[in-house]
Amino acid sequence: MATTSNEHQDRLMPQGAAQPYAPYSQQNSAHGCDQVAMCQQRGFFITLEGVEGAGKSTMMAEIERYYRKQGIPVVCTREPGGTPIAEQIRSILLTPNSEENITAMSELLLMYAARVQHIEHKIKPLLQAGTMVICDRFDLSTIAYQGAGRGFDLELLERLRKLALGDFAPDLTLLFDLPVEQGMERVIARGKKDRFEQESVEFFEKIRQGFLSYAEKHPQEVVRIDSSKELDKVRAEVLQILATRLPLELS
Repeated sequence: MATTSNEHQDRLMPQGAAQPYAPYSQQNSAHGCDQVAMCQQRGFFITLEGVEGAGKSTMMAEIERYYRKQGIPVVCTREPGGTPIAEQIRSILLTPNSEENITAMSELLLMYAARVQHIEHKIKPLLQAGTMVICDRFDLSTIAYQGAGRGFDLELLERLRKLALGDFAPDLTLLFDLPVEQGMERVIARGKKDRFEQESVEFFEKIRQGFLSYAEKHPQEVVRIDSSKELDKVRAEVLQILATRLPLELS
């Protein structure tokens, strides 16, 4: 017998309130090891978030260079994407299709399908091998884009995240924030827009507020960085945050 949409949602959603997510490097820690000692066993997971044109890709290269100079193994990746199957899903999500629009629910579920593939087949194996992983977008983008942008209930997203990811979460998220208009100017300068970049300014204003709202409520997880400043100033702030929040001595 076919189930109703409500019945289907009930099956997707675990019962009870979702618990806070522990950073990956703190999960399964043995006998109270401190954070630096844990990173010697497992890599740290850093995610970069922000509206379109916020400068995440530029800062990812700077962060990668910073850790490589210290002799720390590091891999950069992205979402949606990161594995062969996840990259195929990325193409579906980002390519404009005049013949068939992707529904908001399909978009949401495809994001999580790609994310699970990415985590299980790339991110977790790298972290378990002691490699630092830096990811351009992760689950906070779903809260901002599909939650604040598309209007999905945040409680539903929390339950879906719990179902798909369990307690897996980044050790640190850097939120690169700037006015939407400034970000879109950068997007236009890059050339052809993808499916998301074609959305309205009003859509991205909602997304920006979604990012900022989450960051304000979760200061231990997310650090906001004003990426409207000059590149050198943004770089200096990022490196200072990394030195303070994730003090690594692995070389």
